[in-house]
Amino acid sequence: MMDARTWRVGCRCLLLLALVGSTRSEGVQSCEEVRKVFQWRLAGAVKGLPDSPRPGPDLQVCTSKKPTCCTRKMEERYQIAARQDMQRVLQTSSSTLKFLISRNAAAFQETLETLIRQAENYTSILFCNTYRNMALEAAASIQEFFTDVGLYLFGADVNPEEFVNRFFDSLFPLVYNHLINPGVTESSLEYSECIRMARRDVSPFGNIPQRVMGQMGRSLLPSRTFLQALNLGIEVINTTDHLYFSKECGRVLLRMQYCPHCQGLTLSKPCMGYCLNVMRGCLAHVAELNPHWHAYIRSLEELSDAMHGTYDIEHVLLNFHLLVNDAVMQAHVDGQNLSARVNKICGRPIRSPTQSPRCSFDGIKEKHGMKISARNGEETLANRRKEFINSLRLYRTFYGGLADQLCVNELAAADGLPCWNGEDIVKSYTQPVVGNGIKAQSGNPEIKVKGSDPVINQIIDKLKHVIQLLQGRSPKPDKWELQMGSGGGMLEQVSGDCDDEDGCGGSGSGEVKRTLKITDCESICGKLPIADIAGAYIRRRIIKLHLTISVLLT
Repeated sequence: MMDARTWRVGCRCLLLLALVGSTRSEGVQSCEEVRKVFQWRLAGAVKGLPDSPRPGPDLQVCTSKKPTCCTRKMEERYQIAARQDMQRVLQTSSSTLKFLISRNAAAFQETLETLIRQAENYTSILFCNTYRNMALEAAASIQEFFTDVGLYLFGADVNPEEFVNRFFDSLFPLVYNHLINPGVTESSLEYSECIRMARRDVSPFGNIPQRVMGQMGRSLLPSRTFLQALNLGIEVINTTDHLYFSKECGRVLLRMQYCPHCQGLTLSKPCMGYCLNVMRGCLAHVAELNPHWHAYIRSLEELSDAMHGTYDIEHVLLNFHLLVNDAVMQAHVDGQNLSARVNKICGRPIRSPTQSPRCSFDGIKEKHGMKISARNGEETLANRRKEFINSLRLYRTFYGGLADQLCVNELAAADGLPCWNGEDIVKSYTQPVVGNGIKAQSGNPEIKVKGSDPVINQIIDKLKHVIQLLQGRSPKPDKWELQMGSGGGMLEQVSGDCDDEDGCGGSGSGEVKRTLKITDCESICGKLPIADIAGAYIRRRIIKLHLTISVLLT
């Protein structure tokens, strides 16, 4: 009995004989097979299609001296199909890359939101456990601060310097009323506002607000830029997935893919060299993306590698509450001096007795997520970034080799098989094969490439811009000039080294380790694009503010 290998070899030989034989005959005798394929692949009506080959003087592209199974209307349908097929193979070839970037962009967004919630919980727990009398009054300021952190990360036009100052401005009246001048706790709104305004003059928290500004700027800005760059990567792929091909490209795609059908050669595939010339010509402008795409991935890698220590948002946010505690303690220790200075600026308060609401954390609060939970230290944001960059690095030359990839994986005949050369079935393609890129197309025997593509040029400009941003946000080993805020703000030089003053060594109750658990990215791949993130984020935060206050009051 014939084994499987012998059977496959036999079938291959029969196919070779059929293909070669068709080129030696005077042409096909029936168009039945062409009609079937046309109806199956294009869902076209078979009425009016030739039953047998006939002259085709009205054909524009699939011309032949032999009788043909195609009509002018069939040729027009085939041309549309050739363009659709091209877009399909482009989308197939980029699907893995697109999924890699989009799922990680969604995962980073989800992780940052989780990180912000965790840092906010740490800060709320600090007040409820250590400064209970202030906890309820501090809740809104804590919520506002971390809302601003999220908005900035997700691209909103907010200034880190402003929201850091706003937080410490609002904290000082609480510290003054409850720690520095305790007892009868309720002062007038006007007096509290005066204390708030005096904070920057009396500096009750020492240099801690400036340290927080530096840490927030150094960590938030690179993370914001990294997330925006990922969304641009998705935009680049979406653009190249839906390119509009020139009329000349449409004609050569038709000749390569469907003109063989007109001669009854429905099973034929183009020769490898022929396919490369056609695809390298049609994708010549896309190939110009390659050096910029390569630089884009390299810049992402450099920024990711640099995001550690005081540039690591995970470290900075999860240790923010320690700096807040240090700030409160410093004001408390210097209370007598601060009280005298505030009295000079604002006068002595007129107070009325009151009882400040207290908060307590129990099982009810834990149900609302206001707790510190153990995490797997291996699943940090930095580890996730490293895994992503390692995978993305494999696609550095994606656009330079796209045409070759399509021919090898999808379109062209295997080596050694008879193939279509644009006119007939042959044993091999004999024309010279050109390289990739616009300059190489001057000698392309299959297609003439003219001018430039404005869509590709626009994408190149965007890539150049984001590369500059990525490189500008990559901390250097010695000094890095950071422009804080979205529209200006404080310009400072900071050291790339991580020391105790920056918060790397912890303080007070000890450093919180970077052990944030990463959410499974498979469950969040449907995230909103970055333009919609800030709006959705602020809506969720407003709801959470009401929830937090109600929880604290229970």
